[in-house]
Amino acid sequence: MTSNRLPLILGILAVVLVALYSSVFVVNAREQAIVVRFGQIQSVKTEPGIYFKLPFAFMDADRVQIVERQALRFDLDNIRVQVRGGATFDVDAFVVYDIRDVRKFRETVSGDREAAEARLRTQLDSSLRRVYGLRDFDAALSEERVAMMLEVRDDLHRDAEDLGLNIQDVRIRRTDLTREVAPKTYDRMRAERLAEAELLRAQGTEEGQRRRAIADRQVVEITADAQRDSEILRGQGDAERNRLFADAFSKDPAFFEFYRSMAAYSTALTSQDTTLVISPNSQFFRFFNDASGAPRNASPAMPTAPAN
Repeated sequence: MTSNRLPLILGILAVVLVALYSSVFVVNAREQAIVVRFGQIQSVKTEPGIYFKLPFAFMDADRVQIVERQALRFDLDNIRVQVRGGATFDVDAFVVYDIRDVRKFRETVSGDREAAEARLRTQLDSSLRRVYGLRDFDAALSEERVAMMLEVRDDLHRDAEDLGLNIQDVRIRRTDLTREVAPKTYDRMRAERLAEAELLRAQGTEEGQRRRAIADRQVVEITADAQRDSEILRGQGDAERNRLFADAFSKDPAFFEFYRSMAAYSTALTSQDTTLVISPNSQFFRFFNDASGAPRNASPAMPTAPAN
């Protein structure tokens, strides 16, 4: 009797184990789970752990849909955009997002990542074209690129919320000129740089001339001041010299005359080429004849013939 019941017991136990196994599901730290019963969301599990549901998901009852709970990414490559002025770029970008509202994500796109990313790609393409189209050529190659990425992210944020997604970041990986416009653009950039160089060179020349004019004026002013000071000092020196001569003359007029005559001899007779045509009895040579400077006696008068 017992041996007949054993297969039945084992069968019942197997059914219980299978039912228990099919009614338990595990959610790890990188996942979220949606429990769907007859097409309707029964519950959402966002915390890691062990959960239960109705066993045997037959007739569309209590199915579990696992959704990622981590940063996700999708890329958009080779988008041709036109900036203000007519130049075109080939742009590569990518978006980093996460699934924030699982219930809304299930209700809008049935929890399908590919469908959600397709909608975001369309919006990203439109936003990139708009953001680039509002700017000049240089903006995409300057520091303004950061502001452009933030503007695109803000554009995507509204549509992402409707999908239950949260946009973490938007990055522009590549911005290249198209082959058709690259040569003309490079020529224009070269012409602009040359014009800028000429402007800087002209400004430098103008500044150099201004500084040289200032320096020349300062040289003239400094020279004039120096000449004025030298004339003042020379006049003061001459006045002091004359005073000393006057004092010396008042103390010993004879010595003063002797000193002045010696100075005159030194000045007049220094050069070997000096020739003087002057009488020996001249006052100029009086100290040659007598150290005291006394005048030389006049020559005796020639005898006259007796009168007849």
